[in-house]
Amino acid sequence: MITIGSAPDSWGVWFADDPAQVGPDRFLDEVAAAGYTWIELGPVGYLPTEPQVLQDKLDAHGLKVSAGTVFEHLHQEDSWDDVWGQVGAVGALTQAVGGEHIVVIPDVWRDHKTGEPKEPRELTTEQWKRMTDGMNELGRRILDEYGLKVQFHSHADSHVGYQSDIERFLDATDPAYVNLCLDTGHVSYYGGDNLDLITRYPERIGYLHLKQVDPAIRDKVLAEDLSFPEAVKLGVMIEPPAGEPALEPILDAVGGFDRPIYGIVEQDLYPCAPEVPLPIAERTFTYLRSCIKGPEPVEGPQS
Repeated sequence: MITIGSAPDSWGVWFADDPAQVGPDRFLDEVAAAGYTWIELGPVGYLPTEPQVLQDKLDAHGLKVSAGTVFEHLHQEDSWDDVWGQVGAVGALTQAVGGEHIVVIPDVWRDHKTGEPKEPRELTTEQWKRMTDGMNELGRRILDEYGLKVQFHSHADSHVGYQSDIERFLDATDPAYVNLCLDTGHVSYYGGDNLDLITRYPERIGYLHLKQVDPAIRDKVLAEDLSFPEAVKLGVMIEPPAGEPALEPILDAVGGFDRPIYGIVEQDLYPCAPEVPLPIAERTFTYLRSCIKGPEPVEGPQS
């Protein structure tokens, strides 16, 4: 079974607090109104961080949590304490409200607001090893201390973006502690083949982020080496089923796994007008329900 949900990202939320974003109460109202019953927590601090306050809000909207999110820069020296400090807040909150996963996103090498380079776009061999060894340790400790599964999320403008990077990462990490949040849009952003990854690494696909890219805008972005924030403002992430990759074959392939999995909608809309997300969310929910064969796709316990 694939359990469909959504995330603050689909409401244009990238930061804990930003005047360009909708507020958390509006997000909760609208994600429930669109039909979803599962959400991610989004950037720590966007939704309430006190477990009972958050649980009360979730209950009031009939919502449940699939995962929290942590950002890593483990390729850098002396980065462990900062990354683990995020886990202390996110892991405890995710566990307290019944989530099962931590989605770990690599920090981008270009600034997420300005698009200016912060460091080289390529890692050295030593930095790759520092990152993958660090991810194995992060996954082990999160599982041991919080009982949560780590799902690594490749990302545009990060050091793990192209399919070759994803494959290198998977080959260097331990499936007992680290698996893949397959973000269909970010894979396609760099011309990767989602179905190929699913076919060759089925045991490593632990979680899904469902989105599509506009191929014409994507090609412009890559040709002009535009930053990811610029690409999003141009509309590179597009409402399904208008873009790439086709989601129905991906959902069919993952639906063949002998285990449940979450498929969380993310469209990358920052920044957007407050009236934009809800109609898109409603249409996307209806579309994804039509793609998934079998039992009701938005309910059911995970394991």
